[in-house]
Amino acid sequence: MNLTIILLIVLVVFVGWVISVYNFFVSSKARIKASIQEIGNQLKRQADLIPNLESSVKGYLTHEKGILEMLAEARKLISKGQDASKQISDALSGLKIVVESNPELKANTVVENLMGELRDTSDKVMYSRRLMIDLTADYNVKRVSVPSNIVANMFKFDELKGLETAESGEHLVVSPSEMKSTKINL
Repeated sequence: MNLTIILLIVLVVFVGWVISVYNFFVSSKARIKASIQEIGNQLKRQADLIPNLESSVKGYLTHEKGILEMLAEARKLISKGQDASKQISDALSGLKIVVESNPELKANTVVENLMGELRDTSDKVMYSRRLMIDLTADYNVKRVSVPSNIVANMFKFDELKGLETAESGEHLVVSPSEMKSTKINL
């Protein structure tokens, strides 16, 4: 009777262990698939966001350059003793600030915000890739480690590939142009 109870306990523990390892492989595959989708999500965010930010910053820099050019021209006219009130009025209406000898413009803030978004986007893509690499490595290590390799072989859990680029694999649903680093040209 004692031997039967011990064998039953060992069988229950073994079945529990098999179920636990099986569930690890199933959940790991689901998390790896989700991490691949997150990489695509971040690459699409990058492809959509960066060109729009670049365009906005260029527009702001062009606007600011125009204001500075109008102020410089007005100052030249004043120094020559000519009537420059219209030029000054035009320049200051664009600035909407009190007349100063050197008005503080905000291009540096706009460019800093662009750089922050570029850094943030790059970090998100890198983090998503790192997560996928780590999940795949954990899965593959468990798949070949003793004794979990018994369950992996029993249920035919194959090795999963790590991160591949679009040029060498079709598992990513991200276009080759979205895979390239975005170039900023101000």
